[in-house]
Amino acid sequence: MKVVVQRSKKSSVTVDNKVVGEINQGLVLLVGFTFNDNEAIIDKMIKKIVNLRIFDDEAGVMNKSILDTKGSILSISQFTLYANTKKGNRPSYIEALPGGEAVKLYDLFNQKLKNFVPVQTGIFGAEMEVLITNDGPITICLEEI
Repeated sequence: MKVVVQRSKKSSVTVDNKVVGEINQGLVLLVGFTFNDNEAIIDKMIKKIVNLRIFDDEAGVMNKSILDTKGSILSISQFTLYANTKKGNRPSYIEALPGGEAVKLYDLFNQKLKNFVPVQTGIFGAEMEVLITNDGPITICLEEI
């Protein structure tokens, strides 16, 4: 499982010219799954994400988590996180979990994440336009093996 975490001031996702998810202050998560990912890995990843201290405290130090700031999350499925570009110029996605299996883990991830913070999502497998106002910019890549 790979997750790109971006601190955001305001972000949205649009499908077929309709906004299907949007947040103000919080995190945008680009989420990808690979073979052998499971519920235990999802649980560890969620614990890491909700406790990441990447929001400023009163002194301007990144010392607060999304739980502290009461922010929201915009979660976007992103199989291209598993792009392999070692050979040639056309990425291979053989390390990405096939859609039928990945959607189950993605839905489970978002369902469990909602136990901690408000979550908005895109539409799995859809052609999406994602607008991210990255705050900082703060971008952190997480990977669980």
